[in-house]
Amino acid sequence: MSRIAKYPVKLPSGVEATLAAHAITVKGPLGTLSQSLDGHVKVDLADGALHFAVANESREAKAMSGTLRALVANMVHGVSKGFEKKLSLVGVGYKAAAQGKVLNLSLGFSHPVDYALPEGIKAETPSPTEIVIKGIDRQRVGQVAAEVRAFRPPEPYKGKGVRYVDEVVIIKETKKK
Repeated sequence: MSRIAKYPVKLPSGVEATLAAHAITVKGPLGTLSQSLDGHVKVDLADGALHFAVANESREAKAMSGTLRALVANMVHGVSKGFEKKLSLVGVGYKAAAQGKVLNLSLGFSHPVDYALPEGIKAETPSPTEIVIKGIDRQRVGQVAAEVRAFRPPEPYKGKGVRYVDEVVIIKETKKK
């Protein structure tokens, strides 16, 4: 069995979980998330915590028990505190502005880039060169941040582009004559 699945997921105050036949729903102050359940994993709600166990001793059951526990733990964290990714724009004239459900980016192209944010995701721009993407679904927040970064990934010679705040870009040395 997975070592991760041995640890129960504690539900903080204000968060409640509902087990159905083939799905688990977690409801908290920031919203509601649901995850379909696999037949290989048994989930029990007891003493304000979710416990995960394998239904049979197959290889898939052992793998899915840890995966499902991690997904549910992320759901509980998301509906109670939320997730955020920070991006920074490096380059002369690179700037961003959040206007409602659209993120306007000027990334050195001949045209501005307008990115429509998906449902459940918010973007803030504390300064013109910083973007903060927030949401309750960890996978969606990471995917939106990756899509915004893909418009102009950091290049290795000057380091210009969109990068994560904690990302380290190794600058290459230019060609010598």
